[in-house]
Amino acid sequence: MAKKPVKITRTTPAKRGPSQARTAESPVSAPNVAVRPAVILVGADKGGVGKTTIARAILDFLSLNNIHARAFDTETPRGTLHRFHPDETMIVDLTEPADQMKIIDTLNTSRAKVSVIDVRAGGLSPALLALDEIGFFDAVKSGEFRFVLLHVIGPSISSLEEIAQIAPYVADANYFMVKNHVNDTTFFEWDPQTHAKYFEDVVTSGEIAIPKLSELAYEQVELSGAPFSTFIANQDAQGQPAEHSFVLRGYVRTWLARVADELERVGLLELVSEKKR
Repeated sequence: MAKKPVKITRTTPAKRGPSQARTAESPVSAPNVAVRPAVILVGADKGGVGKTTIARAILDFLSLNNIHARAFDTETPRGTLHRFHPDETMIVDLTEPADQMKIIDTLNTSRAKVSVIDVRAGGLSPALLALDEIGFFDAVKSGEFRFVLLHVIGPSISSLEEIAQIAPYVADANYFMVKNHVNDTTFFEWDPQTHAKYFEDVVTSGEIAIPKLSELAYEQVELSGAPFSTFIANQDAQGQPAEHSFVLRGYVRTWLARVADELERVGLLELVSEKKR
């Protein structure tokens, strides 16, 4: 079992007003009152856009802010997310009723009130359809659950075409479009006509930009098989002392802090810890 990740600190802390969310270096306390269970779904219909990388960063971010979360990896039979976060992650098939029950039927009873679902490549539309068929979105609309959809798009126009396909499912969701630059992906600029064409049927809660991470640093984290924050703490996947490069740990620390800035900017902590009314 990996040890609890270390705090992420910035070289130059940003000035924040009293109304802004706390940063990853100042974890918020877990709420003592009941909160509505929250589901964060990370997915795309296009493969190779870095969904699992983002899910891993979110799990680190929540942990650093003292929010207990569990995760579900839908890349069966061997999940990449499960490899990095085995203690919190269960491998499931989101289209199978038995596995749907493991997620949805336990939302109110699980100690973890935040569930992160990493959708396999090409599985976003089928996953949303499956959730719709079991009435999950009706429950979200009635206020029983919170739902956050992180739609990871690629640099091609085909990723934008996914927006129209998922529009019917996100009316009551906190829907964020995510551009993942971790591997130096370059995104095109959308002209007004293109923007209007693909966004006329959907309202987004905002856009999240995942910054680039040094290729060598990313590769070393992959080889370690440990969460980003565990790598930063110079520990291996079992939580034992390691000999990771100081330089590469520094790159990962800065990158994870910047990701935390983005997630705080869009208010992710508030969205997943909203109290029951």
